[in-house]
Parts: sequence; C-alpha cells; structure tokens
Amino acid sequence: IKMVTSTKSSVPTVTDQAAAMQLGQCAKNLATCLAELRTSVQKAHEACGPMEIDSALTAIQTLRSELQDAMLAAVNAQLKPLPGESLEKCAQDLGSTSKSVGSSMAQLLTCAAQGNEHYTGIAARETAQALRTLAQAARGVASSTTDPKAAAAMLDSARDVMEGSALLIHEAKQALISPGDAESQQRLAQVAKAVSHSLNNCVNCLPGQKDVDMALKSIGEASKKLLIETMPSASKSFQEAQSELNQTAAELNQSAGEVVHASRGSSSQLAVASGKFSEDFDEFLDAGIEMAGHTQKKDDQVQVIGNLKNISMASSKLLLAAKSLSVDPAAANAKHLLAAAARAVTDSINQLITLCTQQAPGQNECDNALRELEAVRGMLDNPNEPVSDLSYFDCIESVMENSKVLGESMAGISQNCKTGDVPAFGDCVGSASKALCGLTEAAGQASYLVGVSDPNSQAGHQGLVDPIQFAKANQAIQMACQNLVDPGSSPSQVLSAATIVAKHTSALCNACRLASSKTTNPVAKRHFVQSAKEVANSTANLVKTIKALDGDFSDENRNKCRVATAPLIEAVENLTTFASNPEFASIPAQISREGFAAQEPIHQSARSMLDSSTYLLKTARSLVINPKDPPTWSVLAGHSRTVSDSIKSLITAIRDKAPGQRECDSSIDNINKCIRDIEQASLAAVSQNLASRDDISLEALQEQLTSTVQEIGHLIDPVSTAARGEASQLGHKVTQLARYFEPLIMASVGVTSKLRDHQQQMTFLDQTKTLAESALQMLYAAKEGGGNPKASHTHDAIEEAAQLMNEAVEDIMVTLNEAASEVGMVGGMVESIAEAMAKLDEGTPPLPDGSFVDYQTSMVKHSKAIAVTAQEMMTKSVTCPDELGGLASQVTVDYSQLAVQGRLAAHTAEPEEIGFQIKTRVQELGHGCIFLVQKAGALQITPSDGFTKRELIQCARAVTEKVSLVLSALQTGNKGTQACITAASAVSGIIADLDTTIMFASAGTLNAENDESFADHRENILKTAKALVEDTKMLVSGAASGQDRLAQAAQSSAKTITQLTDVVKLGAASIGADDPETQVVLINAVKDVAKALAELISATKCAAGKAADDPSMYQLKSAAKVMVTNVTSLLKTVKAVEDEATRGTRALEATIECIKQELTVFQSRDAPNKTTTPEEFIRMTKGITMATAKAVAAGNSARQEDIIHTANLSRKAISDMLTTCKQAAYHPEVSEEVKNRALMFGSECTTGYIDLLEQVLFVLQKPTGDQKQQLATCSKRVAGAVTELIQTAEAMKGSEWVDPEDPTVIAETELLGAAASIEAAAKKLEQLKPRAKPKQADETLNFEEQILEAAKSIAAATSALVKSASAAQRELVAQGKVGLIPANAVDDGQWSQGLISAARMVAAATSNLCEAANASVQGHASEEKLISSAKQVAASTAQLLVACKVKADQDSEAMRRLQIAGNAVKKASDNLVRAAQKAAFDKADEANVVVKTKFVGGIAQIIAAQEEMLRKERELEEARKKLAQIRQQQYKFLPTELREDDN
Repeated sequence: IKMVTSTKSSVPTVTDQAAAMQLGQCAKNLATCLAELRTSVQKAHEACGPMEIDSALTAIQTLRSELQDAMLAAVNAQLKPLPGESLEKCAQDLGSTSKSVGSSMAQLLTCAAQGNEHYTGIAARETAQALRTLAQAARGVASSTTDPKAAAAMLDSARDVMEGSALLIHEAKQALISPGDAESQQRLAQVAKAVSHSLNNCVNCLPGQKDVDMALKSIGEASKKLLIETMPSASKSFQEAQSELNQTAAELNQSAGEVVHASRGSSSQLAVASGKFSEDFDEFLDAGIEMAGHTQKKDDQVQVIGNLKNISMASSKLLLAAKSLSVDPAAANAKHLLAAAARAVTDSINQLITLCTQQAPGQNECDNALRELEAVRGMLDNPNEPVSDLSYFDCIESVMENSKVLGESMAGISQNCKTGDVPAFGDCVGSASKALCGLTEAAGQASYLVGVSDPNSQAGHQGLVDPIQFAKANQAIQMACQNLVDPGSSPSQVLSAATIVAKHTSALCNACRLASSKTTNPVAKRHFVQSAKEVANSTANLVKTIKALDGDFSDENRNKCRVATAPLIEAVENLTTFASNPEFASIPAQISREGFAAQEPIHQSARSMLDSSTYLLKTARSLVINPKDPPTWSVLAGHSRTVSDSIKSLITAIRDKAPGQRECDSSIDNINKCIRDIEQASLAAVSQNLASRDDISLEALQEQLTSTVQEIGHLIDPVSTAARGEASQLGHKVTQLARYFEPLIMASVGVTSKLRDHQQQMTFLDQTKTLAESALQMLYAAKEGGGNPKASHTHDAIEEAAQLMNEAVEDIMVTLNEAASEVGMVGGMVESIAEAMAKLDEGTPPLPDGSFVDYQTSMVKHSKAIAVTAQEMMTKSVTCPDELGGLASQVTVDYSQLAVQGRLAAHTAEPEEIGFQIKTRVQELGHGCIFLVQKAGALQITPSDGFTKRELIQCARAVTEKVSLVLSALQTGNKGTQACITAASAVSGIIADLDTTIMFASAGTLNAENDESFADHRENILKTAKALVEDTKMLVSGAASGQDRLAQAAQSSAKTITQLTDVVKLGAASIGADDPETQVVLINAVKDVAKALAELISATKCAAGKAADDPSMYQLKSAAKVMVTNVTSLLKTVKAVEDEATRGTRALEATIECIKQELTVFQSRDAPNKTTTPEEFIRMTKGITMATAKAVAAGNSARQEDIIHTANLSRKAISDMLTTCKQAAYHPEVSEEVKNRALMFGSECTTGYIDLLEQVLFVLQKPTGDQKQQLATCSKRVAGAVTELIQTAEAMKGSEWVDPEDPTVIAETELLGAAASIEAAAKKLEQLKPRAKPKQADETLNFEEQILEAAKSIAAATSALVKSASAAQRELVAQGKVGLIPANAVDDGQWSQGLISAARMVAAATSNLCEAANASVQGHASEEKLISSAKQVAASTAQLLVACKVKADQDSEAMRRLQIAGNAVKKASDNLVRAAQKAAFDKADEANVVVKTKFVGGIAQIIAAQEEMLRKERELEEARKKLAQIRQQQYKFLPTELREDDN
C-alpha cells in the first residue's frame, strides 16, 4: 500500500510522458490487485481460521528439527554461513527478533485467556513467523562464530525456545477448549515464563553479551561488601583516601562514557569497555568504603553507604542499557535509556564526592560541574538522533532562558571570587553547570531538528506507541513500588510514591487507549485494551492497600502493600515488553549530507561553548583559593568572553537555520512563477492563440491533471499540521506541495489547449489559477506560523488557507470528472472509489463524534442512493448512454461518503465481528461500484455495443445485491435501529399520501365506492387508534430494552399506522364529497398522528441503548407525549364528526394543537433541508391575511361550517408560512440579524394567530359583544406581525427587492418563462431523428434533416430573442421609461400585458412548430402544417418586436441585440418555409396522374377532379373567414400600441 501511495505521488513529477502513463497505470493495477487480494485473504481467513494454530505448531516443530540438524553440522565442523550472513548482522537480527517473539507471545496469551479462537490463530501465526526469523538468525550466529562452544550454546538455547514455544501454543489450544479453566490458565502462564527465560538465554549467548553479564556479575559481587553490618576501619590517611576517591571517580566517569560509545560499535569493543568499567567500579567501591571508615558519625556512614548503593544500581542499569542497545541498535528507546543511565552514574558519583571530600573552598562544586559537562558532551556526538522531545521553538526558548541564567552565574562566579563568598560561589557554579547542560541539550535537539527538516533528509515517522514513555513509566513505577515497601520510608514518602504510581499508570492506560484506536492489527487492538485493564485493576488494588497503610503503618499492612505491588509490576513489565514490538516502533530519520552541513554551525558553537566553559570553571577553581592573582583574572575574563561569543553564535546559528523558512521562500517563488504562466495562457486563450499540444492525447492530459490535483489535495492537511506545530516537517511538506505546481500548470494548459469550448477553457484556467493562488496564501500563512504551536495568532489564517485550498481542489475535481465522464473516461472515479476502500482499513480516529445509530442511518441513506443510481444506469444504458457519466460520478460520490461512514460504523459496532462484517461488505460493494463505473465509461465510448450494455446491466444488478448485503450487515449490527429507519421511511410515505388525499378532498372528489355511512367505520378507527397507543408504549420501552424488542415495536407501529390511515381515508370518503371541509378535518387529524409517530420513531432510534438520564431519553418522553395527545385528538375528532353542533369546535381545537406543535418545530435550532426565495415567503404570508379575515368572520357568525373552514384554512396557512419563513431565513445570503428578525416575527405571528383562534373558540362558548370586540384586537396583532414579516422579506432581498404583483416584474418572469419553454422545445427537437425508410436507388433522403435543422435553428433563435426582450425590458425599467412601481399603472400595465402576451405567443408558436416538425418527420402531418407553424413564429416575433419598440430607445445596446435576434428568427423561419415548400413542390412533381383510356372512365375522372377542386375552394374560403374572426377577437384584447401595426 505504501508503494502504491509513493508511486501515485511521484507520477506527476515524471517528465517523460510515456513513462508517467505507464507508471500511473501500473500503480492503479497494483492498487486494484491489492484490494482484491485483501478481500480474498479475508474470505480465506474466515474459512481457514481454526486451522492456523495447528499450522503454527507444525511450523515450529519443523524449525526445531532444522536447528537439530544445524547442531549436528556444527559438531562435525560443517556449519557454514549462508551468503550475506555476518556475525554482526545475525546478532542484530536475533536481538530485534527476540522482542517480536516476546510481543507476539504476549498477544497469544491474552487471546487464549479470553477464549477467542479467531485472534489466537492470528497471534500463533505471527509467533511462528517471528520464530522462523529467530531460528535463521541463531543459525547465522552459530555458523559465523569461531568458538565451537559458543556456537553449540547458541543453537541449544534456540532449540529450547522452539520447544517451549511449541508447548506454549499447544497449551493455548487447550485453553481455548476450556476458556474459564483456572488450571489451564496457570499452566499457560508457567510455560510462558519458561519461554521468556529461554529467550533471554538465547540473547545472552550472543558475542559480547557474556562479557557484559560477567561485568554485571562482578558489580553484583563487589556490591555485597556494602551489606556488612560494620565497616572496616580506615587503613589510609584522610587526605590519601580523599585523593584516591577523586581519582577513581574520574576514571569510573570516563569508563561510563566509553561503555556508551562502545555499545554503538562492535561486540568486541563492548566486551573490553564493560570489563574495564567493572574493574574501575571495583576500585571506586574500595575507595568509597575506605572513605566510609573515616566518617565520625553513624548517620554520615549510613549516608555514604547509601550513595555507594545508588552508584552500584546506576552502574548495573548502565550496563543493562548498553547490552540492550548492542543487541538491537535500531530500538527507539535504547539510546535514550543508555544516555539517561550514563547521566545517572555521573550524578550519583557527584553526590558521593560532595558528601565525602573536604577540599579547599569551592573545589567540590567545580569538580562536579566539570564531570557533568563531560557527561553531556556526548549529546553532540550523534547528530542523527533526537536528544529530547523539545520542539524547535522550545529549543530556542530553552537557549534564551539558559543563556540568561549562565550570564548571571558567570558574573556571580567572578564577583564571589573577589569577595571570597565561597557558599555563593558554589551556588553560582551549580547554576552555571545546569544552564550549560540545558544549553547543550537544546543545541543538540535543535541541530537534530535542523538536519531532519532539510528536504533532502528523510523524516522519521511517529510509531504507534512511544517506547521511551513506556520504559520511563516502567522504571518510575518500579522505583516507587520499592519506596512503598521499604520499611524505612516515611508517610510522606509513601504518599509521594503512590502519586507517582497513579500518574504513570494513568498515562500508560491513556497511551494504550490511543494505540488501540490507531492500530489496524485486531490482535494488538485487543491486547492494548486488555493490558490497560490489567494495569488499571492492579493499580486500584494497590491504592486500597496504600490507603490502609496510610491509616496504620503496621508490618501487616506493609506486607499487604508489598503483595499488591507484584501484580502491578508484572502487568507494567508485560505491557512494556509488548510495546517494544518493532511493529509499533517509530522509524528514525535519515539526515542527508546537506542536513549535516546545516547542523555544523550549531555543533561548532555548542562545542566551543563547552570547551571555554570547562576552561572557565578550571580557572575559577584556582581563583577562589587565590583571588589575588592578576594574570589568572585576565585568563578568566578571556574565557568569559569566549563563552559569551559562542552562545551568541549558537543563538544566531539556531535562528538562521529555522526549519522550513528557506523552503517556504523558494516554494513561494516557484508558485508565483506558475501563476504568471497560467495568466499568460489565459490571455492566449482569450485571444484564441493558445497553441494545441499535439505530442499527447487529451485523455493522458486529463489523467495527469487529475493525479496532480489529487496529490495536492492529499498534502493540504500535512502542510497545515506542520505549519501549526511540526517545524521539522514544514520544509518537507512545503517542498512536496510546490513540486506539483509546475506539472499542474503544464497539464491544465495542455487540457485547455485541446478543448474547443471557450467557456470550458476559461473555467479550467480560472480554477487552476484559484488553486495556485490559494496555495500561495497557504505558504505565506505557513511561513508565518513556522511550525510554532505557541504562535496561535497565525493558526486561524493557516486553517482558513487550508479550507480555501480544499474548496479549490474540490471545484477543479468536479470540473475534471464532468469533462471526463462526458467522453467515458472514468479513471479518476475508479481511483476515488479504490482510495475510499483503502481508507476503510486505516486506523479509526480515537473518538468518533457520533454513535453507531448515526453512522447506520447515514449508511442506509447512501447505500439506497447507490442502489437507485445503479437502477437508473440500467435504464439509461438503453435509452440515453450519454447520461451515464453523470450517474457514475454520483455513484462515486455516494460510495466515498458510504466508506467514511462505514469506517466509523465498523469502529463503533458491538460486537467487533459485526464491525468486521460491515467493513468487508462495504469493500465488496466498492469492487462492484468500480466494475459498474468502468462499464459505464466503456458504454459511453461505444454506445451501440450490445455486449457492453449487457455487462453494465449485470454489474448494476451485482451492485444492487451488494447494497442489500451491506444493509443486512447493518441490520445485524442494530436490528432495532434498522427497523426504526425502515419504519420512518414508511411513515414519511404515508404523510405524503395523506397530503394527496387532502388535495382530492378539498377539490370535492373524494367519494365513497359504495353506499356506506361514517358509522360503519367509526369503531374500526377507534380500535386501530388504541392499538397504535399500545405500539407507542412498546416503542418507548423498546428504546431501553434490547434490539429485538425495538425492531418488533417499530415494525408493529408502522403496520398499525398504515391500517389507521386506510380506515380513516375510508371514513372520510363515506362522509361524502358534499362536505369536503369535514373530510379534510378528519384526514388532518390522522396526518398529525402520523407526523407525531415519525418524530417518535426518530427519537426512539436516537435513544436506543442510552442511559436513563441521557438527553435523548427526555426527547423520547416528550415525543411520546405529543403522540398520545395527537391520538387523543383523533379520537375526539372521530366522535365529533357526526355531531354537527360540535364538530367545528373540535376541528378548531385540533388546529390550535397542530399549530402549537408546528411552532415547536419552527423554534428548534435544526436547519431546514432546503432554502427558498423571499418572494415565495411573501406569497405565503398572504394566506395568513385571508385566514385571519375568515377567522374573524367565523367568530362573528358562529356557524359550525365557517369554523371548520377556518380551522382547515388556518392550519394550511400557518404551516406554509412557518415552513417558508424558516427556509427563507436560512438562505446563505441572508444576514444573521435579518434571519433572527424573520424567526422572531414568524413566532410572534403564530402566537398571535393561536390567540386569535383561542378567542374564536371562547366566542363560540360565550358569544358576548365584548368577546367579539376582542377578535378585532387579536387580528390587528396578527396583521402587525405579517407587516413586519413582509418588511423582513424585503430586507432579505436588499436593494434588488421587487413587488411580485408589479406587471413589469410579471412581464420579465413571463419572458424568462417563455425562453425556458422554447429551450425545452429545442431540446425535444434535438432528440428527434427522421423516420427510417427503405433504401431506394437514386433518392436523396435529406428533407427530414432539413426540417429538423431549420426547426432547431428557429428554436435557438426564438430563445435568444425572448432573452433579449427580457434584457430590453430590464433596461427600460433602469432608464425610468417604465416605473418600478408604475405611476401610470394603467398605461404601463397595458404595455406589460402586450409584452407578456407577445412572449407567450412566441413560446406557443415555437412549441407548435416543434410538434409540427416532429409530426412531419414521423410522417403524420403535411408540409402545409409545418409552413403555417413557421409563419406563425415569424408573425408572433414581429409582435414581440413591436411591443418592445413602443417604449425603447432605438439606439440602445439591448434594442440592437433584440433586432438581431428578431432577424435571426425571421431568417430561420424563411429557411424552414422554403425547405417545406420545395418538398411539397417536389412531391407535386412526382405525383404523376394516370389518365384512363376508356371514354366513360375519362369523363368520370374529369368530373371527379372538378368536384374536388370546387370543394377545396370552398374550404379555403371558410378557412380565411375563420382566420379573420380569430384575429378580430384577439384584436379587442391587444394594447393600443399594437393595434396600429396590426395590418
């Protein structure tokens, strides 16, 4: 997969076109094969899973017999190294593999203990693979070593590992058979310990390891001298003992440095260095014990012995770290641990020297400081390794702070030497030493970051876990546990140790949680989770014992505490072993030559600082004893100047080499040049001088452009992340980004040069320029941010630039896909789908935002969309293959969304197996979509290929099947929520059906099929409604119980609401069409119930499986209340239907309740699905004015019929107003202030209207004069709110506001409508083809083509004409010749009417022409009809021109365009008439009359011809009269301007 990614990213940078295409194609093929291989492997794994343990066992037994053979060969001196094997290489392989074996065995134990056969099989397979590498390495070491005993020991220990491992896997298999059996678990743990011991023995057989072990043993033996009760009395004088201690301390410190150096070299060097270190330690220990004999007090002696023990422990840790590093030099944490161990040795020596030696004033402090400087000097020796985890900007801060401290300390040293203040001098020396160590560390880390950030260097990659963090935590927890159980520890020390344990275990658990969410290895995922649980549980147990110990420091409590520490230490050690698996390790950086060169100034300055500081401290040491020595003072001043200068040069060197800045500057220049090139290309395109690239095809250029844009898109986030907080990565990412812009410009200009459409050319060039400009903005922001996480003021600009770049990439990709799909190129789409499939296997974000239900709902939506599009593609493959490209693009978009949601759903699914199934099914669907998209592309290229059509139909069916498999996998995951989604879909269909029924009822066409009364249905309605209430209870309880119950309740409620709507519709029909208002009341009541049920199902789906106090549970309860209210309302309505005295009142009550519910939805923060225009909003407010008037009238008349009518009208008016109000308010162009005003007045208008209806209700119950007076007050409040709403709508439109009732506006709308209908007619003509005729010898079959071409040009011309008329009309308004709100309403209204009727006539005539042309080419109409239609177009065009000329300025641009358009229509019409007349004339020529030869027959023929002629003349006369009458009638309605020119 990494290879595919790297190849794709390098394709745009290959200049050889043929090589680039070949490389790109190979990368695509490899990606496809990998995806198929992954799917096949998953299927094979499902089939062969249980056999993996047996397979692993067989493999290990084979390895054991191979090692046995190797032992025999070694005995006979016939074991030879294989080609490429050397002692050093094999030793390193064995060391690193031993960790892999340990880690995979830890996984094996966890899975076997959990009884998971699937993952135990995987772990067993991984263990066998690691053991194979270990066996090869062991054989290599044995064959390469010259010592036969060492070779035999290595092979023997490796064979022990194989035997132990075989036994371990066998025990794991037994443990799976009886998962809960304690005895088998115990056996498993014992075998695992034995294998671990064998592994250590195997590693210890490596060359050099034995010497280190001997050195460790020697230190251990020597340290036993410290355990005796009484120290031997001193045999030397105090001065001699002190001198010897100082000398041996210096030697031990130096040996420690040599061990560090040797561990990076060969095994023989390490053997020598560790041997010398153990000797020096022995001598130092003797000197220390001698010094302890000189102590006067017992307490002092205990302190000295304690310090010696610390040095012994630090020395052992140093040798262990050196041993670990020599075994596996690539281990990420080994070098850090070694450096830390060496520092610890130096620190512990310094503590002892300070305690023991009584030198002249200030000497100890200077010696300690010199030793510390010697220890940190090694940090500058390995410039290709990080020194700490400081960022570049932290390094700068550290250098600044420490240089300040150093300056103050150096001044203090000089000052205190003069005054002779020795304690203050000692403090200053200590501060200076700490500051110098801090400066060296910061310089070392800064130089590493500078080297790594060079674009020629290879940046390292962060591992899954940080082994250093795990190792440090392990060490800290072990030390803290030792302090806890130490009998001498005080209560405060116990609490401090407990705090340390809690802090580190918490950090480990968090690290495990993050690692488990990032890894794609399912076994590792489980192991991290399990390990975190073990650490957390053992910590909790330890904390309990610590609390008991804190209350009572008795021996019993201490013992309990000691027992509790053992499981914690074991759990942490196991976790650390597992985390050290090379699979999880970081990949170290590789610094280039240029990177090393960039580091050199920093290293030089740091070394100069250390050298001059060393001289300065040595000089100060002699000055503090003899401050009266003038030459020494001048030497001190010289060293002080050198230190200051070297620190200044260090700061300058670090600042000058700031990572990424140089690269940002060169990238900015590069992109600026590209922008200039694209501007040149744009100018050439505008002047039609863009030279076409003939060396490459359009398809290849589009491929290049697509891949380049995709690579730029992939780099946006990495650049943004680096600019905000990863300075070392900034140079790399910025250089990578800029590298793609030259190929981008070349490909974009190439594609443009091949396009013929000027508009398309400019779109490509503009979008490319936008992308380049947004990248430039990104680079400026990134340079400003510089990778500094503390420069938060730059982060917003970086995010904004990244967003703009993403948008630019999306725009250009959409244009590319559209252009590609038009010609059947689907490579980009296939790649997008393959990429989405690959992302499914990536680790999931640690904290997904939503729940499984959210992702499930979204996946169902996208899956169904894919199925619908696939069905549509089947249809279009036969009827219209040209449209397949757009549909294929839609499939790609939907699948990409589905894959994103699928990845999250798989992560949140319970149990894990379902997540795995969802992922697999979505990937299989991806393969299906790829095949479908490819077939769509192939069919676009060859639309008539029947074989490809059949293949596409098969692919579409396969996609539909795979969609159903995805849906079934989702359903398995959450059966209940899936049922809720299905039920919600069914209910929304029912609501739409009820809206249609209301329209029929309102129109008075809802009749009963037979003679039945409402009473026949009443009982059925009541019974079904009560059943629905029971379903509601089941739904609410189902949310808290299991998925099965929820599924049952959802299905039942959907079924019951379907039955209820059916019986209510029958009941409404039985009322009769003569009472439509009551019918509507009844259907509205059941519609309210359906709406409430939809809300309830949605709330149930969200609340499923949540806790009782979760907010979604409260929403569920409120939805259930609304549901019950609406069902009750339905029951009341049903009972009141036949009671004429109360049914109006009941309808009004139901309406008030419905409006209140609508208002609640309106006031929620949920955005509407779509937006609308302010004009539409205003149109809807008019309904409220009418409804208000009706409500007041109904209140005054108190008639039930009026009340019912008011109730129905009010419900619709308020519902429509609230819907359009919210849609208009949420329009993207509406400001926040106007939006809030609209929502506020929408609510105010509705509450006012509710008050009005409640007042009407009150009047019905107590019809007094005062109450009726109140109706007027309420209606005024509603009217005021409506006025405010209209003003708000005008504000939404801004300066462009127009009155929808203005005749001028209607004129423009009509003109545009006419243009649209003409264009539609033209499209219809485009699709027409002449009818097929049998081939004849010498006839030209061009008449139908002529007709169609002529008709098409007329349609195009009339469309242009009507649009020009629209522009002319707008110009007239702008000039003031026609008032925006007309002063002379009648005159302007008349003019507008003329314009409208003329535009309508043009549209109608063009439509007739199209029909005539269609009929003519199909052979169903005469040429005369065609001629007549064309003349009618010409006539109506003339009228439109006259209507516009009346008011227009003759010399204006719009009028000129209008005249040109009119001429075009006339010319096109004339062409058509000529073609048709010619055809008619030709036909007349061809109609040869056959004259009969017999006399009688001939006379009869003449008479018949004369008769026909007379009949035709009469018909012609009648037709003329009819036409004159029609014109006279029309003339009456024409405005005055048009009448003059009517002749």
